[in-house]
Amino acid sequence: MRIVAGAWRGRTLVAPPGTATRPTSDRLRQALFDLLWHAPWAGREAVEGAVVLDAFAGTGALGLEAISRGAANATFLERDHAALAALRRNIATCGAEAASRVLAIDATRPPPSGAPASLVFLDPPYRQNLVPVAVTALTSAGWLAPNALLVAETARDEPLPLPLPCLDDRTHGAARISVWRFAPGSPNARAPPQNP
Repeated sequence: MRIVAGAWRGRTLVAPPGTATRPTSDRLRQALFDLLWHAPWAGREAVEGAVVLDAFAGTGALGLEAISRGAANATFLERDHAALAALRRNIATCGAEAASRVLAIDATRPPPSGAPASLVFLDPPYRQNLVPVAVTALTSAGWLAPNALLVAETARDEPLPLPLPCLDDRTHGAARISVWRFAPGSPNARAPPQNP
């Protein structure tokens, strides 16, 4: 597993042993950032200079990829001890300490935030309905900036009923990537189509 592009392109990232942590593959990260970079509702400015929240961070690959591509900084939320060790090692490998903050907490029970994020990655364990729970908790605690982009990785067949505008929804193998705009109460809110 490596950083795909940007200042740290090619840096090798580590993952903890076992199956408790499921890192986002290089190929899927490339597809995701290509989507953000070229979408009419996002573009380079959605990543460059962004304040990033990597919830359920695991190895930190998504947040570190964003910083490598020009994000201002990233906060990583992770509670698993083995994943935290890998995350801290990956931050050190990239020399990203100054742009990174690691909180050993559960993303579904976050403390109040003083720095709302404009780009949010949600990559929890599959099929546990954790994305809607985390979005509700992060909203209540002030982690989401107005009009923030929320990028969720879930299982291909996992329902994701968020009351927010869905900007894109696509599958990549066993994974599903959906992108949402944080605009609570929007009349345009809709759920993405359910894939077979």
